[in-house]
Amino acid sequence: MAAPASDRSALLVVDVQKDFCPGGALAVPEGDRVVPVLNRRIAEAAAHGWPIYASRDWHPPVTRHFKQYGGEWPPHCVQRTEGAAFHDALQLPASTVVVTKGQDPDSPGYSAFQGETPDGRPLLADLQKRRIDRLYVGGLATDYCVKHSVLDALRAGLKVTVIGDAIKGVDVTPGDSARAIDEMRAAGAEFEVAQP
Repeated sequence: MAAPASDRSALLVVDVQKDFCPGGALAVPEGDRVVPVLNRRIAEAAAHGWPIYASRDWHPPVTRHFKQYGGEWPPHCVQRTEGAAFHDALQLPASTVVVTKGQDPDSPGYSAFQGETPDGRPLLADLQKRRIDRLYVGGLATDYCVKHSVLDALRAGLKVTVIGDAIKGVDVTPGDSARAIDEMRAAGAEFEVAQP
């Protein structure tokens, strides 16, 4: 995960929450497999002195995102519930900037760029304040929150590297994750996979 010296890089960990992991309310198949890979990348980012961001879904109990209110998903990552917590094995340092999204009952909040930091700053504004120009991205799910976050980052003019072995998809329709990867590549995202 070594970036060129001219880059000011950050790591974005997307929605590695209990409800998106096996046993959760909206489990991504093998979603917990991203955790060891992300822990290595978190340690590397910390060693480089890069900012580390972790986005989280933080839905109100009543939202148009959920099936019973007209959405497509079962209730998940409801504010202040156990399912909304980060995966127990995810090793986020105390300095991690938590980006909260999905609080708007009228919006799904897929992208981390729809979220805000604890002091109420939009993610993009926080990145700009730190003069970040490259994001390394991993997390859940490939075909939703990862894809939307990556595409928004690219639209904002950031360089994006997706950590290919640290993403997993829902694949509601078979092939959704592969199509999402193609879409991210076509928009300009780079992909890298750690060597075994």
